[in-house]
Amino acid sequence: MRFRKGARLDPSQVEDRRGAGGMSLPGGGLAVGGGGLGIVGLAIYLLITVLANSSGGLSAPLQNLNDRSVGAQPAAGCTTARAANTREDCRIVGYVNSIQAYWTGQFRANGRTYEISRTVFFDGSTPTGCGTATSDVGPFYCPVDKHVYIDLGFFDELRTRFGATGGPFAQAYVLAHEYGHHVQDQLGLFNKLGSSNQTGPESLSVRTELQADCYAGVWAAHAVETRLVEQLTQADINDGLDAAAAIGDDRIQQQTQGQVNPETWTHGSSEQRRRWFSRGYEQGKPAVCDTFSGSI
Repeated sequence: MRFRKGARLDPSQVEDRRGAGGMSLPGGGLAVGGGGLGIVGLAIYLLITVLANSSGGLSAPLQNLNDRSVGAQPAAGCTTARAANTREDCRIVGYVNSIQAYWTGQFRANGRTYEISRTVFFDGSTPTGCGTATSDVGPFYCPVDKHVYIDLGFFDELRTRFGATGGPFAQAYVLAHEYGHHVQDQLGLFNKLGSSNQTGPESLSVRTELQADCYAGVWAAHAVETRLVEQLTQADINDGLDAAAAIGDDRIQQQTQGQVNPETWTHGSSEQRRRWFSRGYEQGKPAVCDTFSGSI
């Protein structure tokens, strides 16, 4: 996967807090997981129940973090396709730009306005509207400050700890999944779901995560149309499918616990995650991503 020659990147969509050190903040709403690495087998930390409440908001004292930079600057020098094709952090900027370009157009076509969401690079720990994030949590979307958070070391862990083949498009899949949660947030999904502490293969939590996988596939189907990505090959898509399978609840439970318990699933099985990403990619329409009707 390469970026189109001459394409310009917008690094303002990324905050780079690497090397800034962690800061502790009080409380905060919980986040919506996507990568799954920091949740399954470690702590069921990101359940949908905390996303929906009667006021429609989360942790009011921290809402002022929206659009606040903690002494951070965009990833330095990430302004060209050449940079995106040679540097990992710039490549992530390119993915973020392409993903949000697609959703901006999709929302506009449906008479809506898409709100740009920043991705925050960090290492160690960082303050978020959902409390202090650490590298152990993995990538996630915080609906309080509406940012995506990621320690780029996650991608090494995806290969070395969870056995994914890796590749640039595996990174793109992870980012597109997290922005799928931002799309859900903009569409009011979290407030519509109501309160539930349900887990399991058909739970609201799993349905929410699989829809984000499907939305990631929809973006992939249109990535070249954003005029940032030059082309996607079948090998790229295979890397995305492999990453989706690597972070299935069943695979992670087997690796970390030695057994599989579907009743505790929060993100979906390897097969489910692959299937819903494929559905979005093959059909290319957000409307096919209705994971809340019928069996999944």
